[in-house]
Amino acid sequence: MARAKAKAPRPMPPRSPTRRLLGYCGLSCAAAAYVGIDYLRYLSPTWHERLQPVLWAALALAAAGRAPFYRHWDAELRAALPFLGAIVFMLSAFLCEMISVRFVSAVMGLQWHGSAAPLPDTGQWLLLALNEKLPGSVVDLLRAHVITLHHYLMLFMMLGFSVLFDCIKAPGLGIATRYMVTMAIGRLLRTATFITTILPSARPWCAAGRYQIPGHPHPWAQKYYVPYASDSHAIRGVIDNDMAYADVQSYPGEHRPDWGRMSLLVDILRPTPGEGPQWYHLLKKASGGCNDLMYSGHMLVSVLTAMAWTEAYGGWISVAIWLLVLHSAQREIRERHHYTVDCVVAIYVGILLWRMTRFIWSARDASRARRLAKLEEVQGRLIHAAKDSDIDEIRDLLKEVELAGHEKKGFSQRAILAFAAATIMFTLTCVVLALTLTSDG
Repeated sequence: MARAKAKAPRPMPPRSPTRRLLGYCGLSCAAAAYVGIDYLRYLSPTWHERLQPVLWAALALAAAGRAPFYRHWDAELRAALPFLGAIVFMLSAFLCEMISVRFVSAVMGLQWHGSAAPLPDTGQWLLLALNEKLPGSVVDLLRAHVITLHHYLMLFMMLGFSVLFDCIKAPGLGIATRYMVTMAIGRLLRTATFITTILPSARPWCAAGRYQIPGHPHPWAQKYYVPYASDSHAIRGVIDNDMAYADVQSYPGEHRPDWGRMSLLVDILRPTPGEGPQWYHLLKKASGGCNDLMYSGHMLVSVLTAMAWTEAYGGWISVAIWLLVLHSAQREIRERHHYTVDCVVAIYVGILLWRMTRFIWSARDASRARRLAKLEEVQGRLIHAAKDSDIDEIRDLLKEVELAGHEKKGFSQRAILAFAAATIMFTLTCVVLALTLTSDG
């Protein structure tokens, strides 16, 4: 018998230089380069000023050059409305949080912030004990500001834009929607936690340097907290009678500006004449607050970024990001921005919230699940067609299975092209503004 001729290998399609570079280096190297170059601001400011614009220009040009050839603009268009809704939800959560931060900072007055003793924090004691045992170089590394809040936000943005290079599953707006919804839920839970019980700050001097709030407590706090705070007999009396019996003390009257429809915030924000006539000016000064806010918002952002990288991309860079999360946590404790409990709670809350919102976007291949379901549905017909040697029937059934994995395209090509052009222009505008109006992008 003559030997059957071996089939010639199927030629591989040529890869573009961008795809070859991405395959060799990948998103991991881009993320590591961003963090490393940004840290040069402490090691060599001159090289930082030279390399950071080059890196940002390279990333922007790579994204802009790849965007016209992106194959999933229809999926991005379907995800646009949930994405916009997530933005509104997240901004509303931030507004609620800022009002609450100002309230818990202002209700007790500056005297309480300066006199309330910080809570005992065994986590910080452990770090101080390690400083005495570990080599100086290790302690310097633990103290170094290797990564901060804006790094985590930019790392997530890089992850989202990597969908253009097929590094993660489309749509990119889908993972962004999940990130913002999870962030908003986490912020609302955080607000409900710290507003219900006011904890003393780990930095007692903070409030005096940041706020112009009155020195005395709000009349509400004077009646329900101040008289009972240091008197154990009074506390027992409140428990037994289940009602307050203290009189409001004589302090200067509260300043009440005319904020129109927002005048309901006067008692919550406790403005002073020197803080400006508008209520939102006070929220700008709220920042991260001064008294302890259970749990850490910075750690929530870092954990959500790490969870997104772990699910969407994985690999060694995800392990590195988790190590950076732990580095950020110990630095938050070391610098007394938060108590240890705030960082511990933020870590497991962030993990649980990210797992909870999997229904919004997931790295799992939904098209594969649909194909398997369709294959199971036509399995009997496929077996009968194979027994009857009906090649046409087999071909039609396999085509049905393949089409089951494809998403339905409900938009015209013109709408998709218009959305793609608008997205590209919006993205480039945001990048230019970020590079020109901020100091660190």
